[in-house]
Amino acid sequence: MAQDVAEILKKVQQIEIVANRTVDDLFAGQYKSVFRGRGMEFDEVREYQPGDDIRTIDWNVTARANAPFIKRFVEERELTVVFVVDVSASGAFGSIDRSKLDTVVEVAASLMFSALKNNDKVGLLTFCDDVVDYLPPRKGKANVLHLIRQLVAVEPIHRPTNLDAALDYLNRVQKRRAVVFLLSDFLAPEARKALAVSNRRHDLVGVTISDPREQVLPDVGFITLVDPETGRQVELDTRHPEVRRLFADQSARQRRRTSDLLKKCGVDELPIRTDEKFAGTLRRFFHMRERRFR
Repeated sequence: MAQDVAEILKKVQQIEIVANRTVDDLFAGQYKSVFRGRGMEFDEVREYQPGDDIRTIDWNVTARANAPFIKRFVEERELTVVFVVDVSASGAFGSIDRSKLDTVVEVAASLMFSALKNNDKVGLLTFCDDVVDYLPPRKGKANVLHLIRQLVAVEPIHRPTNLDAALDYLNRVQKRRAVVFLLSDFLAPEARKALAVSNRRHDLVGVTISDPREQVLPDVGFITLVDPETGRQVELDTRHPEVRRLFADQSARQRRRTSDLLKKCGVDELPIRTDEKFAGTLRRFFHMRERRFR
């Protein structure tokens, strides 16, 4: 059932307050040093002066002018940030007071407001088995609030997740290099080629969302597990320790496969759990990126 408009707006206001507080407390200066300055943009062509790097000589202009000229570049003053969000039905699961999708919205909003404070362009792509919606990157607070409203209003889709389709579409429409946050529980076929290609074109971060009940089963007797994307059902007797152990082992293998896949593709992983305050995790991630780029 679709959410009421008033309910959506109220939720957006609450998320805005929390996100701004998170940004003020944690990200002062960090966002800029972690994600900015990774690229250069063309500024001008000017005549060569003694001491200039000869590698910057523009040979085409030099040949026409019959005198040496160089290209000057300056550090990019703004970024383009795109959020690629998995809205498949598995995101509706949550064993505490918020679902995986609720967590995605809160994390994305905090990062969007960080981008807003740095006057960056922000865009959104939602997907399931195919792209659901694409909102091109734009500047301004009104744009960020619109994107958050779109996420809050999302109705999870009961179809399998297709990471390839989302990333292929992103690479077609987003020609300029961007910081891309891919937010998903990654309960999908691995998309090794698409991840590697996207990371070469952009600065890709895999935000892996998980819930504790997906990792450990409680001892509560017979339960029926339902795959929200395929409808497949499995009955388990959780009274048996071996059943709980096998479930935990399978979950751990899935998480390792995802982490290994992202690492092999050169993609930084930002792991987020629904039962933890994500501010500390974001802080550690930012510090890790800062150390690497010093």
